[in-house]
Amino acid sequence: MAVLAMNTGQTIHQLAGMQTEPAVWELTLMRKQLLQLTVLCFLGCFVELAPASGKLAEDQFLNLSIEELINVKVTTVSRRPQKLTEVASAVFVITQDDIRRSGATSIPDALRMAPGVQVERIDTNKWAVSVRGFNGRFANKLQVLMDGRSVYSPLFSGTLWEHQDTLMEDIERIEVIRGPAAAVWGANAVNGVINIITKKAADTQGTLLSAGGGSFEHAFAGARYGGKINEDTPFRVYAKGFTRDNTASLSGENNRDQWHSSRGGFRVDHNRGIDQFTLQGDVFFNSNGDRINKAVLDLPTIPVNGYRGYEEGGNIRFRWDRTMSDRSSIMFQTYYDRIRQKILPVVDYDAESFDLDFQHRFSWLDRHDLTWGANYRLYHNTFFDTDIINFNPRTRTNQLFSGFIRDEISLIPDYLRFSIGTRLDHNDFSGLEVQPNARLMWTPDADNSLWMAVSRAVRTPSRAEHDIRINSAQIRDFPGLSILPFPLLAVIQGSHGFNSEKLIAYELGYRHQFSPRASVDIAGFVNDYSQLRDASFGALSLSTGMPIQLLLPVMGNNKASALTYGFEISADWKPTDKWRLQGNYSFLHMDISASSLTRKFDPITSGADKVNPQHQVSLRSNYDFSDKLEANLWLRYISDISYYNIPGYVTMDAKITYKPVKNLELFVVGQNLFSQNHREFVADFLPSSPAFIPRGIYGGAQWRF
Repeated sequence: MAVLAMNTGQTIHQLAGMQTEPAVWELTLMRKQLLQLTVLCFLGCFVELAPASGKLAEDQFLNLSIEELINVKVTTVSRRPQKLTEVASAVFVITQDDIRRSGATSIPDALRMAPGVQVERIDTNKWAVSVRGFNGRFANKLQVLMDGRSVYSPLFSGTLWEHQDTLMEDIERIEVIRGPAAAVWGANAVNGVINIITKKAADTQGTLLSAGGGSFEHAFAGARYGGKINEDTPFRVYAKGFTRDNTASLSGENNRDQWHSSRGGFRVDHNRGIDQFTLQGDVFFNSNGDRINKAVLDLPTIPVNGYRGYEEGGNIRFRWDRTMSDRSSIMFQTYYDRIRQKILPVVDYDAESFDLDFQHRFSWLDRHDLTWGANYRLYHNTFFDTDIINFNPRTRTNQLFSGFIRDEISLIPDYLRFSIGTRLDHNDFSGLEVQPNARLMWTPDADNSLWMAVSRAVRTPSRAEHDIRINSAQIRDFPGLSILPFPLLAVIQGSHGFNSEKLIAYELGYRHQFSPRASVDIAGFVNDYSQLRDASFGALSLSTGMPIQLLLPVMGNNKASALTYGFEISADWKPTDKWRLQGNYSFLHMDISASSLTRKFDPITSGADKVNPQHQVSLRSNYDFSDKLEANLWLRYISDISYYNIPGYVTMDAKITYKPVKNLELFVVGQNLFSQNHREFVADFLPSSPAFIPRGIYGGAQWRF
């Protein structure tokens, strides 16, 4: 299965009808076998298995009232189902209906709907996504899960969003926690957790076909079939592919970042009495590229016109749930994940992870609801030297051991609840980490709830922070060194003395339901960070070979700190049965204490106060003219990002949907409509050429039967 998960490259790529250069993509025998297996399995679903029911359970959120929506159960906060109104945390749920109406074609674009989440597109195939600040290409204080499977990269500390995708119609909801959740999810769940939860196989019965294309979204297609092996064992299989256009640099040149992607997967669920089993897997292949900003990093081996490469990978997950009662259950989950990325001359690595997770929930003395669990995770990766990045040692295996316990105490039944818990993590870089949490929830009546929390969380070092060497950037205005006769090249070097970053967070929140048609959610926070990553400098030396450069070693340390505070307000209102309005506003202020020498070239910590927008606004209007015609508008405002000289901008997306007959949907989507193009962000890890994000128009059709 591990082999099948990895060797996807040309096979899946050809399924999407895309062409690549033969010199780069070698068609191996294993890939041919995977193609045959994929086609046979997909055809077999139609020919051999029982036909699926035509009744769909996919649009469960479409007709819910505001009252019903705020009582939707979430699982990410405490790792058990809870009503949204009972959660002592800042939580926002993006439903399938929200995703469908938004016209979002990627998970990061859908996350723009959540308050407190900074989503900035870097170019065609890269995003920067964070919660409550410290945004970047590899935002390292955000834990991201897909169906409870961590996709946080221990190699670079962060999430590679170009690897995280699925059929958008198969996402049931996205739960976004703003604030620490380390007591439950462990290290790196510092500023928040995003959990992308896909639908059960029983909720995706029948056939779905979708296709379309346009200006920036050149072409896309998806197919899914759901059936039943028997009455207790539903399944689904899916495949999707797309091509997205290049972006343009600030000077109008082609950034060569066109993105071809193809992906396929399956899910099988089985129910047996009080037991539920899930087996799920995905494989993917990306062909994409980049263009280094020569004004920042000018090495002879970097192509002037950009470069292209590929990423491929796969995962497989098994989960077992046993539910003895409403307050007693057992969960066991294991998964394997592998990624291969080769985009020369920048990166060339192979990374795999294996995870075991166990959880037990039970009640004690009536008023106590206890959950405890244990986790083991193994990471193994090999990084091959490139002209820009190398690791020493080249290959490394790391392990993580952890355990947690959480007790929710009903102090006054139905009115006052107190939860306390902690998680112990042991990793190979910083040793034992303790991350406690305490939360209090007061619900005086059915329409009001007030909560507060104090939490400790840590962001553990990545392998890169210990072992990496990067030719990062030419520095032309370093204080005191501007008269040097040779260019100054900053060389980032790992440090074994680098330790975990730490956070103490204080949160306060309030929810109010005005009526079954209107509600508001307010959350505020103060975050006190210590031992944040800063930089120190080594002795200058001359490079060997041509061109001659002065090398300035840059090493990480834990001397920075920060105090951030802010608040988020979200409101939901249905003026009529046919019209729904949703809006949110986010405010963020950051005070950073770090070396003044690094402020000009360290956007991750020293310059973080100027990298993250202080104000964000999102307004959405969804109107149903009839059962056949919908109009959806989405207005967004992002304040300036002064570190990159990016002005604030206002933009709008719009989607018109028409259903001429039952089960057929035609749609037209406009993205970033207010300007021909605009800037959103700049890559911080490697100096990719800054890009304009263009206006886009696309159309398509979706057919269910």
